[in-house]
Amino acid sequence: ELVSCVGWTTADELYSCSDDHQIMKWNPVTSETTRVVKLPDDVYPIDLHWFPRGVGGKKQSQAESFVLTSSDGKFHLISKLGRVEKSVEAHCGAVLAGRWNYEGTALVTVGEDGQVKIWSKSGMLRSTLAQQGTPVYSVSWAPDSDKVLFTSGKQLIIKPLQPNAKVLQWKAHDGLILKTDWNSVNDLILSAGEDCRYKVWDSFGRGLYNSQPHEFPITSLAWALDGELFAVGSFNTLRLCDKTGWSYALEKPNTGSIFTISWSIDGTQLAGACGNGHVIFAHVVEQHWEWKNFEITLIKRRTMKVHNVLNDAVDLLEFRDRVIKASLSYGYLVVSTSLQCYVFSTKNWNTPLIFDLKEGTVSLILQAERHFLLVDGGGLYLYSYEGRLISSPKYPGMRTDILNAQTVSLSNDTLAVKDKADEKVIFIFEALSGKPLGDGKPLTHKTEIVEIALDQKGLTNERKIAFIDKNRDLFITSVKRFGKEQKIVKIGTMVQSLAWNDTSNILCGIQDSRFTVWYYPNTVYVDKDLLPKTLYEKDASEFSKNPQIVSFVGNQVTIRRADGSLVHLHISPYPAILHDYVSTSRWEDGVRLCRFVKDQTLWACLAAMAVANKDMTTAEIAYAAIGEIDKVQYINSIKDLPSKESRMAHMLLFSGSTQEAETLLLQSGLVYQAIQVNINLYNWERALDLAVKHRTHVDTVLAYRQKFLQDFGKKETNQRFLQYAEGVSI
Repeated sequence: ELVSCVGWTTADELYSCSDDHQIMKWNPVTSETTRVVKLPDDVYPIDLHWFPRGVGGKKQSQAESFVLTSSDGKFHLISKLGRVEKSVEAHCGAVLAGRWNYEGTALVTVGEDGQVKIWSKSGMLRSTLAQQGTPVYSVSWAPDSDKVLFTSGKQLIIKPLQPNAKVLQWKAHDGLILKTDWNSVNDLILSAGEDCRYKVWDSFGRGLYNSQPHEFPITSLAWALDGELFAVGSFNTLRLCDKTGWSYALEKPNTGSIFTISWSIDGTQLAGACGNGHVIFAHVVEQHWEWKNFEITLIKRRTMKVHNVLNDAVDLLEFRDRVIKASLSYGYLVVSTSLQCYVFSTKNWNTPLIFDLKEGTVSLILQAERHFLLVDGGGLYLYSYEGRLISSPKYPGMRTDILNAQTVSLSNDTLAVKDKADEKVIFIFEALSGKPLGDGKPLTHKTEIVEIALDQKGLTNERKIAFIDKNRDLFITSVKRFGKEQKIVKIGTMVQSLAWNDTSNILCGIQDSRFTVWYYPNTVYVDKDLLPKTLYEKDASEFSKNPQIVSFVGNQVTIRRADGSLVHLHISPYPAILHDYVSTSRWEDGVRLCRFVKDQTLWACLAAMAVANKDMTTAEIAYAAIGEIDKVQYINSIKDLPSKESRMAHMLLFSGSTQEAETLLLQSGLVYQAIQVNINLYNWERALDLAVKHRTHVDTVLAYRQKFLQDFGKKETNQRFLQYAEGVSI
């Protein structure tokens, strides 16, 4: 009889239920199959879902059981050994789907009677969330378990659990929708149905991908746990797709319709419940990693092929267990298998460094130049390339199972993690100690953040973080905060994707219909008006819509288009060379380079770098080259100032840091200069405050004020000025 549902307990054990009333247990490694239990003859199973394995590394007592829904209107809670713990009358007509939430605190069931019901862990009815006239075929929980997504004919509906909250509903397909899935890591929704198409949506119901129509209705789909891949099943069809929708592979197995797809916990294989009574197993192979002149492909589950394109050398890497995740960057290949982690140097493929893993399933590997980060269900672990555990940062409400490359970022000295409980917050840690950075307060933005990235080079106290918020605006800010509130500055709008360069602090992004490179993002803290002059922009229409930046290594940017093809772009090598000169204070070389290249953008970068590093001579040359004469004059006037302190203060003023300039002058005892600065900026109140506080030059302030008012033909209205004017003769 047809197999209706399948579900994995561990990475190597699968349960399946079929219309012949049997529950079978499969082990794909040893190819053993055993019958667990035969259900009563009137129970026809429809859907199966295992109780979640435990959140945040905590094992749960009930984890060894599953819910099975059946055609007689009941759902059954069944233990791993096949004992039916409880059967509950749930719906009139068949119960078409049942799903535990991520914490395992609630169960949602949907049925032919059009009802959506929420049950407690023990099977008591908590509430009826929705009632409608058509059967509900599929249901999914939101990542935070606070909303439920379900089907209603051709519509998709997202309904929050709390009453009176806004319900989101949209027409998703031209035919009946048969299956949905909502991923907790990337927050994307899949739907498929009788119009023979599958679609990808974001959680606001905006369509991101719409497939071509298939020959037959699509009967199943499922996200892999980490949200990078999903699988689609139809009649004699199994398809593997990227999260953006394009298809990696299409298989035509002889299965009949595939009614359910279930991914194993480590995301390396999936199982399908087939209409002809078979259970189909499939493994993901041929993943591909590239870095500089190396191409690495997973050719079998435990074998990688390394191809060096410079000399055509090929190496085969064999592993004891199957490969789960890998990452290639900064001259190292890091591979995690089900039990161990391997670190290969690209200089020598024969002697990897191997260490054992505690938890097992690694869900993410991130690399920086000096160390790498492993993320698993239990926590974040930072290792050196010698295999030594450096630190394991913790933060309140930590959920590591939902982190991905967009929400975690690593550099040589800093680790940044986006909070899940409050999406406006970024936690920032010192990499070497694992402690929160600076005063321990996280970075907080005014709207929800979707993607974060740390720059990779330069000094620790100049570390910058770039992030994109929900409105697709790009911001940059300093990671180190010395008590004072650092400015978060907006540097781009409608940004789809971003990446920092691996060898110099150059940022690239795709904004709206342009590909943009910020050659020196730090300009915003030095001379904001100069920023547009330090950009490189290129029309991005050739990348079609929703392109993603894969990597930015050296002066090559790799972009993946929406159809899955890779496009390589080259940017000018000169800004990186300039960054290199400036980091070693070789200003003459910098100027010589700019004169050789004769490019305004490069001169603008040099000007900003010179001001940032307080090198006035170079700044003067660079500003003159881009024709900013007013700034050249101001820099000249600074050079003629008598004392070092006042020169420093005017440099700060040049960058727009008035507060710091004033503080510096007062500390150096240059009170009159501090007052004069405020007068020049028309900060009258502050000038008077300083004069009164230091009991000096009150008459000067009043005189300037009087002259100012006379020039504009105005009368004095400010009480404080009137009060002091009485007692002082000017």
